[in-house]
Amino acid sequence: MTPEEFRSAGHQLIDWIADYRSNLEQRPVRAQIEPGDIRRALAQTPPESPIGAEKLLAELEQKIVPGITQVQHPMHYGWFPSNASLASTLGDIASSGLGCLGISWESCPALTELEEVMCDWMRQLTGLSQNWEGCIQDTASTSCLTALLIARERASDYSENRGGLQAEDKPLIVYTTEEAHSSVVKAALLAGFGRNNLRMVSISADTRAMSAAALAQQIEADFAAGNLPCAIVASVGSTGVTAFDPIAEIVEIAAEHMIWVHVDAAMAGSAMLLPECRHLWDGVEQADSIAWNPHKWMGTILDCSLFYVRDVQHLVRVMSTNPSYLRSTVDEEVTQYRDWGIPLGRRFRALKLWYHLGIDGIDAIRARLRRDLENAQWFAQQVAATENWQVLAPVKLQTVCIRHQPPGLDGEALDRHTLAWVNTINQSGKAFMSPSQLDDRWMVRVSIGVEATTRAHLENLWQLIQTQANEVAGG
Repeated sequence: MTPEEFRSAGHQLIDWIADYRSNLEQRPVRAQIEPGDIRRALAQTPPESPIGAEKLLAELEQKIVPGITQVQHPMHYGWFPSNASLASTLGDIASSGLGCLGISWESCPALTELEEVMCDWMRQLTGLSQNWEGCIQDTASTSCLTALLIARERASDYSENRGGLQAEDKPLIVYTTEEAHSSVVKAALLAGFGRNNLRMVSISADTRAMSAAALAQQIEADFAAGNLPCAIVASVGSTGVTAFDPIAEIVEIAAEHMIWVHVDAAMAGSAMLLPECRHLWDGVEQADSIAWNPHKWMGTILDCSLFYVRDVQHLVRVMSTNPSYLRSTVDEEVTQYRDWGIPLGRRFRALKLWYHLGIDGIDAIRARLRRDLENAQWFAQQVAATENWQVLAPVKLQTVCIRHQPPGLDGEALDRHTLAWVNTINQSGKAFMSPSQLDDRWMVRVSIGVEATTRAHLENLWQLIQTQANEVAGG
C-alpha cells in the first residue's frame, strides 16, 4: 500500500468509525452470535491475492461487528467502564502511523520523553507527590506482576543473582484479599511465590475491605512460623464491589517489617482525578508502587496502564537488561523504559494520553466522572427505595451491586432467579450487566461510566430491570 492508497482507505475507515460511533445506540449491546459463527463466516484459507481495502471494510461491518459486545454503548453496564475516547483514538492512530521502535531512548527519544511528561502530568492530576515516577504498562495485571517481582527481590536481597527463590531458606509470603482482582493471584504464582504462600486476609463484612487487624495478626503468625512476609497487594476500588482497603493502616503495618505495598487502583484510579475522592486512598504516599488504568473509566483507549514507584533505582536494578547492541553514548543521561518492566519493546502509548488530554481536556473528563458518580447515587436510591430490591454494598464510586429478592425466595432458588433475569436482559441486546457472586450468592453489578451514558439511559435500564425481574418472578 502506498501513502496515497493509505490516504484514500484511511479516509473511508475514519468516516466508517465516525458513523459507527454516531449510530452505536442502534446496535445490540451484547454480541448476537453463537460460538463459532465468526470463524465460519470468514474464509478458511488465506487469500492468494489482495482483498482490497473497500471489500475489507464491508466485511468488517458484515462479519466482524456482529461479534462485538459493544462496551462503548450507553447501555453497557458490565465489568467496568472501558471507554475509548475518540480523542485518544487519534493518538493511537498516530502511534501506529509513526511506527516507532521503542526499545531504547536512542531508538525513539520522543517516545521516552513524552512518556516521562505524560506520567508526570498524570501524577500531578491525581495529587501524588514528586516522590513518584511512572511509566506506561499495557495493563494493571502486568504492573502487579512487576510489583511482585521487585518486592520479591527486595525481601530476598536480590535472590535472582543467586539461586532464586528455590535457594531461599524462608518462604516469602504475599498478602491480599478475596476481593482483589484475579490478576493478583496470577501474578503471585507467576512470580514464583506459590499458592501455599499466598494469604487471603479477612475482610470487613460490610465494606468488603481488608481488615488491618487481621493483616497484622497474619503477619505475626507468619514470622512465628519462620516465614518471611514480602508483599501486600491492597485494592483501591476492587472489581467486585469497589471495596477500598485501608491504605493508611496497611502501610503503617508494612513499614514495621519492610513489607512492600502495591496499590491496585486499576479502575478507581480515575476517581483520583477528582480532589474530593482522594481520601479514598489516604496513606498512598507511603506505599511502594501504584497501578491504575486510564484505559478504563477515564477513557484513554486500551492499552494504557500507569505504573508508579518511589524507588526507581531498585526497579531498574531488578528489571534491567543491557545487551551490547542497545548501548549508546547517552545511557547515563536518559531513561531506558526497557528496564521498567517485562517487555523489551514498547508502543508509543503516551501519544494516546497526550491527545486525550490535549483535545478533550481535564475539565471535561472530570465533569463526566462527576456525572457518573451522581448517576450511581441516583440509581442506588431508586433500588433501595423499591420493595424487594437491595443494594448490597456501599456505593463509593460508580458501581452499584443489586439483587431482587421476592418474598420466600432464597438460596439456590434465588440464584436461579437472579441469573434468569439478568441473562435474559443481556441476551436481548437491550443492555448488558455483569452477574457476580457475593458471599457465595449471585448478584448483579451495574457499572456506570460509559462515556455516552446519561441519566435517561439509567432510567431506561431501571425500568427494564424491574420489568424483567418481575416477569421471571411471576413466571
